[in-house]
Amino acid sequence: MILLSGATGNIGNVLVRELLGGGERVRVLVRPGKTSLALAELDVEMVPGDILNTESLDLALRGVTLVYHLAARISLTAGPDPETGRVNLEGTRNIIAAIPRLGTECQVHASSVYALRKPIDGSLIDETQPFDDLHCQGAYDCSKARASLAVQKAVTDGLDAVVVCPTAVTGPYDFHDSEAGRAIHLYMRPGLKLYVEGAYDFMDVRDAAQGFILAAGKGHRGETYILSGDRLTVREVAQKVWDASGYWRASIEVPLWLAYRMTDLISFNSELTGVQPFFTGYSLDAICSNSRISHTKASRELGFHPKPARQADTDAVRWFQHVQASGMSIPETKSKVAV
Repeated sequence: MILLSGATGNIGNVLVRELLGGGERVRVLVRPGKTSLALAELDVEMVPGDILNTESLDLALRGVTLVYHLAARISLTAGPDPETGRVNLEGTRNIIAAIPRLGTECQVHASSVYALRKPIDGSLIDETQPFDDLHCQGAYDCSKARASLAVQKAVTDGLDAVVVCPTAVTGPYDFHDSEAGRAIHLYMRPGLKLYVEGAYDFMDVRDAAQGFILAAGKGHRGETYILSGDRLTVREVAQKVWDASGYWRASIEVPLWLAYRMTDLISFNSELTGVQPFFTGYSLDAICSNSRISHTKASRELGFHPKPARQADTDAVRWFQHVQASGMSIPETKSKVAV
């Protein structure tokens, strides 16, 4: 039996589908009282629980041989966010403590490339960069770095675990409007569109899910593996979405200095409306920072070979169009949530 936390997220629910397609028995940890379209009609065992509740974790882990820990609280704020730190670090510590107590054999921990130290000279980012909780851009980065360091410490104490660091994902089955999904939704609509210069590394969410499975089967105990795809500019992503959606549009590039000046106003509006802002100073920093990210180690040791990320953008548009045509409603992100 395999247990997933964070199974309703974009990578999580696609990972569930890939595991089921491979004949695995899958159990998912779901927060009490919560339901999700992402898991509807999937042949999984749902166990109510929370990564912050150790009793519920003990129940969920009984009879489990492998844990994929993907649950996390997402935060785009640059400043302190104690709740993000609590969920992402304490939740990881709770799972680490429960695994040996209940005889679980292995853990695959989902971290992030944001948690790795960024080379000051702008050189290629790979697994030689350590997790760094002291020089982080935001609360999310810091929390993921600390959680990953906790896993590494547990490995020295005997835990069998590997750490996986995916970059940004795009593609189908985005039931809860991820950050990439929100951008695709926006650019799919007809009309005047604004974009900023910058770039980031994107990959197909289905490749990310396969990367997690490969890490579980072929990864070496205590190792970290980066899962990355292609470096795409914001303009390239937007153009691919425009081409796939087929609607009319006009586009204007917003200078970065102006975009940064707009962030305070956007954040203020977000506090008033409760709607998560489309971009923040943190997200602008991300697309302006070094996005030269290598998955050479994962290719060499795991056999990870991702497809071109541009096709994933087209597939995401096609999936959203199918969802709209079927009358299904994808809930928009109203606040920072655990997935």
